[in-house]
Amino acid sequence: MPQIPQTLHELTVGQLSARSGAAVSALHFYEAKGLISSRRTSGNQRRYTRDALRRVAFVRAAQRVGIPLATIREALAELPEERTPNREDWARLSEAWRSELDERIRQLARLRDHLTDCIGCGCLSLENCVLSNPNDISGQRMSGSRLMPERPSVERPSVERSSADCPPADCPPGDCP
Repeated sequence: MPQIPQTLHELTVGQLSARSGAAVSALHFYEAKGLISSRRTSGNQRRYTRDALRRVAFVRAAQRVGIPLATIREALAELPEERTPNREDWARLSEAWRSELDERIRQLARLRDHLTDCIGCGCLSLENCVLSNPNDISGQRMSGSRLMPERPSVERPSVERSSADCPPADCPPGDCP
């Protein structure tokens, strides 16, 4: 890992990349998403303060455990004067994220368990499949293995539908009131 002299207060994107282990493209992406910031030189080159190293480490650690970038950005924005997160910040934020991660783990375990059922039957039937049709929601409106509602074709006359036939979210524009 390249060492950066202590007297150097600003880093180029290449230096930040080499020191943090993040690709240059990732650093540009983080900057576009408001996770890190830079100033531009008169030659329009990016320069990052040394504390960007800690911010990048914070972002990458949070990403590694599955925290979405939007959530990370919100957490960083809560810090006073956009300061660099410290150990106490990480402890506080990771505690808050713990319940979110626990819920995701429960959801993934349920999906894994239902996936076995789905592979066992192999039908992907909307009548029976717990993955495609949880709690037989579609079975109340139709039968068969249709994943999308039928749209009337140009050749045949359209069928009159009411809001009782399908929820608005499932209707193609103009098909339901």
